[in-house]
Amino acid sequence: MNAATRVFLFFSAGYFVSYIFRGLNIGFAPFLTREMGLTAADLGSLTSLYFLGFALTQIPAGAALDTWGPRRVTAALMMVAALGSLVFGLADGLIPMMAGRVLIGVGVAVCMGAGLQALAQHFPAHRIPLLNGALIAIGGLGGAFVGTPLALLLDVASWRTISTGLAIFTMAVAGMIWFGATDAKAVPRKKERPSVWAQFRGTWELLCSVPFWKLSLFPSVSGGMFYAVQSLWMKPYLLDVSQAGLAQTDALVSLMGLAAVCGSLMSGGLARRFERLGVSLVVFNGACLGMFVAIQALIMLDASIPKSILWTCFGLFGACCVLIFAIFVTRYPPAMWGRANTTFNMLVFFMIFAVQNVIGWIVERWDPIVPGVYPAEAHLTAWSCLLALQLACAIWYFWPSPGRTAAPSGALQRVGGGG
Repeated sequence: MNAATRVFLFFSAGYFVSYIFRGLNIGFAPFLTREMGLTAADLGSLTSLYFLGFALTQIPAGAALDTWGPRRVTAALMMVAALGSLVFGLADGLIPMMAGRVLIGVGVAVCMGAGLQALAQHFPAHRIPLLNGALIAIGGLGGAFVGTPLALLLDVASWRTISTGLAIFTMAVAGMIWFGATDAKAVPRKKERPSVWAQFRGTWELLCSVPFWKLSLFPSVSGGMFYAVQSLWMKPYLLDVSQAGLAQTDALVSLMGLAAVCGSLMSGGLARRFERLGVSLVVFNGACLGMFVAIQALIMLDASIPKSILWTCFGLFGACCVLIFAIFVTRYPPAMWGRANTTFNMLVFFMIFAVQNVIGWIVERWDPIVPGVYPAEAHLTAWSCLLALQLACAIWYFWPSPGRTAAPSGALQRVGGGG
């Protein structure tokens, strides 16, 4: 096996691990509720801490990747994730479990970005789009794993045993990346590496930019809803509101995960086809996210459409929020692409953190029917609030602007580094 192939396989395995951790609590939730006495708000907070740790790590980790390279940074951080999984599995209360989730989020924060960077360093440019898609697809299979496969595993092993096993598996993948992958032949000169301060400054200027928010708010809020549901709240909704059976629920979780993989892979190609027909990336992205909002409404209305179709569409259109990265390429200078991507990543993961907590807090306003089971009205109220927020963001997204949404300021364009 040559060095480039090892890079692809080992970094794909790292992203697969990160995706499993992202949605793990969707299978653990019933057991945590019974054994640890967690409420809906507790589950929302506990699960969302992964995304908080992930978001807070983005900017310093980006500078670390440019300084020490993807092999060293990914392997070192994945050891932190392994420690977090071990802490989570051995925890005897909510606080140590929360600490474990934060450590996991920090530990897998670079798995996708480092993988894409490593591929760009080891493969010719003409192969990168296909390999990037393949890496994302392999990682996305982790979203399918947390459905039926995880449910079957929980029939023969406890959530504590699975957490410990994942810690060992994560250490093994970290070892493969450290010892099996190779560093890039060309190492960036020190003057080309963005400092942590430069990255924070670029992020702050983007966050002060109205054009950036106009492009990013709708995709980030919808992305927050999508990933919050995929990683935790889909299963409770299906069980409490749709009255689906447990086996059907687990199957739908896996189906939606596979659909999300397809959506992230297909959306880019379809966008380019529509672009040749005169439909801009901004409009196509907004239309896909609009369909995602419509699918949510159909799910809430219990439309007479097979659940398999509705939740497949939920995955297909929910994953389209990644099109924003292609839009940034058309709206910002090359020196700002990395900074815009990092800032959006941070924003969307903060949104996931917020959405998971908001759903938990709203659902908990109702008394549970039995521990862990809440009235349908509780979930529908939470989803309705978030649906209204997405509609408001969609209106602003499509509202005509006086001029082209470009880089917000000359100062912003002067912030160097690719990230």
